[in-house]
Amino acid sequence: MREETAEVATPLRSGYTTGACATATALAAARLLLTNDDSRAVRIQLPRGQRVDFDLVFCRRNGELAEAGTVKDAGDDPDVTHGATIYCRVALSPAGGVVFHAGPGVGTVTRPGLSLPVGEPAINPVPRQMIAGHLQQLAEACGYAGGFVVTVGVEDGEALALKTMNGRLGIVGGLSILGTTGIVRPFSCSAYIASIQQGIDVAYANGCRHIAASTGHASETAVRALYCLPEMALIEMGDFAGAVLKHLRRVPVPRLSLCGGFGKLSKLAAGHLDLHSRHSSIDLPQLAAWAAEIGADAGLQRAIAEANTTQHALQLAGQSRLALADAVCVRAQAFARQIVPAAVKVEILAIDRQGQLVGRAL
Repeated sequence: MREETAEVATPLRSGYTTGACATATALAAARLLLTNDDSRAVRIQLPRGQRVDFDLVFCRRNGELAEAGTVKDAGDDPDVTHGATIYCRVALSPAGGVVFHAGPGVGTVTRPGLSLPVGEPAINPVPRQMIAGHLQQLAEACGYAGGFVVTVGVEDGEALALKTMNGRLGIVGGLSILGTTGIVRPFSCSAYIASIQQGIDVAYANGCRHIAASTGHASETAVRALYCLPEMALIEMGDFAGAVLKHLRRVPVPRLSLCGGFGKLSKLAAGHLDLHSRHSSIDLPQLAAWAAEIGADAGLQRAIAEANTTQHALQLAGQSRLALADAVCVRAQAFARQIVPAAVKVEILAIDRQGQLVGRAL
């Protein structure tokens, strides 16, 4: 008889965001300008407090400028930027603060509805905060009272951006510099779903009768601001809303607060359990139809159907004082209730790109 051996699953490896890479290289370049330190490694602190080291592929001075680069390691996540060289060029400025520019391979925002105004380089708010914070700390340590001009670039970024949704969103010329935690978690359906189920099991076994499932860091932060829940009651579900709702059939936690971005929750409202763009799409005409049901006139319906993003649609609805986010939450709640046991109380919370609560269904 042939002996069968069980396959041993190895943990998936996390990596770092483009925002974390840009922070490390900006710090290294500024450090070279202020201290002449051209070492090939740099340490930064991520938003949640972790301190991590980045190896540099170059750190050099070019006249009044300095530049440093690192190769992005996305871990086991199938990220288009894995292996790309992220770099920053830094110049000193007599003015205070930090000014950002898009270098080669980094896009520019050309349409409304994103977290940055039109015309700005596509360097998202948290990476900007990370870079500015590290440069300010360096300046204080060196007794430097001026500011910095930071140009972020990605080698071959314009070509890599063709594999993303950036063009459809109106980000032209390259990639976005992203990240809210600095860490890329590997995308694996089976592993991620297992971790969600285990999280719910542990919370219930330890007496938690109210859990909060969030799509990411910003939505978790919004839930934390509402409820004083223990850490184990906070479930990061990512895009796998279905994993949470279906598991509550087996572990009927009495109360669930499910929080996510307005766009992702519009997918749940439309009956999708996997909120990832690989498996479900945002339906702007459907949003327009829901807006009509709560009083949107024909012009607003048309504007929402033709909006650039769901955030743009949300802005348009807000300008007309139309509670579109609430309507989406109500629909998402009705769909969720079809899946969980009747005894489970489901609350849906929607946030915007700034992490502000914009919709709720109790």
